[in-house]
Amino acid sequence: MKELKALNKYFFKYRLRFGLGILFVTISNLFAVLPPVIIRTVIDQVYSNINLYRLVKDTALSQDYVTLIMKMVMVSGLLLISFALIRGIFMFFMRQTIIVMSRHIEYDQKSEIYNQYQKLSTAFFKSHSTGDLMSRMSEDVSRVRMYTGPAIMYTMNFIVLTALSIWGMFRVDAMLAACSLMPLPLLAFSMIRINSVINKKSSKIQAELGQLTSLAQESFSGIRVVKSFVQEKDIQQNFENASQSYRKSTIGLAKTEAWYVPLMSFFIGISLLITILMGGMKVIDGTITVGNIAEFIFYITMLTFPVSTLGWTSSMIQRAAASQKRINEFLQLQPDIISPEDGRAAAMAGDISFQHVDFVYPHTGIKALSDFSLNIKRGQKVAVLGKTGSGKSTLAHLLLRMYDPAAGTISIDHVNVKEWKLESLRQQISYVPQEVFLFSDTISNNIAFAQDHISEGQIKHAAQLAHVDKDILGLKDQYDTVVGERGVMLSGGQKQRVSIARALLKSHQILILDDSISAVDTTTEQAILRNLKQELKDQTVIIITHRIFKNWDFDQIVVLEDGKISEQGTHEELMQRKGFYYDLYQYQVN
Repeated sequence: MKELKALNKYFFKYRLRFGLGILFVTISNLFAVLPPVIIRTVIDQVYSNINLYRLVKDTALSQDYVTLIMKMVMVSGLLLISFALIRGIFMFFMRQTIIVMSRHIEYDQKSEIYNQYQKLSTAFFKSHSTGDLMSRMSEDVSRVRMYTGPAIMYTMNFIVLTALSIWGMFRVDAMLAACSLMPLPLLAFSMIRINSVINKKSSKIQAELGQLTSLAQESFSGIRVVKSFVQEKDIQQNFENASQSYRKSTIGLAKTEAWYVPLMSFFIGISLLITILMGGMKVIDGTITVGNIAEFIFYITMLTFPVSTLGWTSSMIQRAAASQKRINEFLQLQPDIISPEDGRAAAMAGDISFQHVDFVYPHTGIKALSDFSLNIKRGQKVAVLGKTGSGKSTLAHLLLRMYDPAAGTISIDHVNVKEWKLESLRQQISYVPQEVFLFSDTISNNIAFAQDHISEGQIKHAAQLAHVDKDILGLKDQYDTVVGERGVMLSGGQKQRVSIARALLKSHQILILDDSISAVDTTTEQAILRNLKQELKDQTVIIITHRIFKNWDFDQIVVLEDGKISEQGTHEELMQRKGFYYDLYQYQVN
């Protein structure tokens, strides 16, 4: 359980709530063990006064004894009600301190994990699935919260109530107390064993439910493929098989859980039977009173729930330890890309230099660039062409410091990108990735994503430059249209153009378009390029593409092959060489 020591900082942070919680647990249980004493007292007094009443039943004193007995019962009843109310109040305070504390800790943990996600580099996200990343913030943190809240609360409640109840029982009669409590450890052991089985079955059920959910999600997402290949019956059969397995497991779990109440009733029944048998013999011997037997019965009944929760709380603690271990390991990860504290944060001019750069993707081992060198002067417009996998997109990733090169240097304005502050570096470079991503928000908010306090006019101007304004105005809610998850409400070309508008609205000196207009028609493409040519006269522009833009006079055209520059020059120079660029131009233009 050493993993849970990492939570001590939170307990210290919320020590006031934690301390008050322990105090309220103690007070509430004090008022829980007082009623048995009152019940024992009133039963003994009523029992003795009834005997006296029978002796004076036919005399004038009989009414006095009736009044006395009723008064004792009424006073005791009022005390019991008062104690119950006071205990209820302190139980409310107990939950308001400990459970609320666990919610604060949950918030702090989620914030800490989310902040860690923001620090980690792109390589980490390439090698971890979205489901695994989300489970740390949802399932793992929730399991830890069950420890910092309910598990701690019920454990403290068990310790305090058990200690007070056992003390009260041994105070009356040690032998009777020891015999009456003997079945309770067996009950606790049984509950722990059952919970162990339940945990294993629950884990299996969770895995099967995840598989069932994934199967359903894939079927819904890929319904067009399913229908086009006429695989409805096979998909239905797969889902039915998974459902049958899930049903079998849940029924097995229900059968195991069904042992809870019978075992609890069995052991408590044995404990009560021992109490009544031994207690009755001691009453006959005059060692204890009838009220003491009632007192013992109440103590044993009170201990039933705390003892039965031992298995549940131990299970929660074990789960929390496993989850906290995963959280600790994650929080100890160090990002590959670190922003220098005294890094450069000046305005960029736009000069870019790649010098003998080598790069291998860490998650695949693929060598993307090999001894790559390229110089781009401020304001130049550069096209990077090449086949799929030639290393084109890698240039953008390295320039933004999503990764660091294995060898060589990358500089902006003659300063190594490693010496730039990450925030400043990325704020001054606009990047439209190959895989367009839009948030499930309005078009307006998607375009204004990178900028604060942007006017509608500026948003509209950026959309006009990206040649998407007319498309947006044709929608029912225009710029207030919610695009849905990942922009599902828009076409591929519209999503690309909204992404371009988002990049253009951002203040930048360098613009990188990574195959960002591949889904638009030729007319739209030419309109976008014409707008960009007029708007970006002073900015450095890198267009990564597999198509040739014949109406844009690039200062440099770079052709990549296997991570190396195979051709470089202007359009006219490359056409004269009659290499890859020449063949591609003849194929696409003619």
